[in-house]
Amino acid sequence: MYIKYIILYQILMILLFFTEITPLVEFTNIKCTSFDKKYNDFEYCRLKSVNRSFKYMSLKVNLYKVPITKVKVNFAMLKRYSGYKPFLYNITVDACKILKHPKSNPIFGFFHGLFKKHSNMNHTCPYDHDLVVDKLPTSFINQQVTGALSFPHGDYLFHSDWFAYGVHRATVDFFYTLS
Repeated sequence: MYIKYIILYQILMILLFFTEITPLVEFTNIKCTSFDKKYNDFEYCRLKSVNRSFKYMSLKVNLYKVPITKVKVNFAMLKRYSGYKPFLYNITVDACKILKHPKSNPIFGFFHGLFKKHSNMNHTCPYDHDLVVDKLPTSFINQQVTGALSFPHGDYLFHSDWFAYGVHRATVDFFYTLS
């Protein structure tokens, strides 16, 4: 009888050793705001659920005064406690300089890598075309976020402010849950 418990214990330990429990990212909302409709406007900004397990994000911003040669971006992560509070990162970068030298700021590189493969924002300035993030799936974000960093479970907001020529042009708020 004692040997059965030892064998059962060993099997459970082996299963625990080889089973990796990873957090799961789930998109909850996206809000895009343009502050100067003559300069830029969002054609669409949406989350789409194809089925229970496949959800993606898409957005397109139409640029009306091109080419754009000076862009600054502020990225901030916020965690929901009683309201959204700053959590871990809040950086502002000159996007044109950083895209020329991507290794100069690894934090920006991480955040840019979250949407770079699903976007046309993958080159240096000037930008003389509309900006698109097309069908960025939850599964891709899961691989990037949970594989690289370990965050506590909860509700998060990825907030970004976009500036062109020193003027605040747009804000994109991306809400997600880590469970």
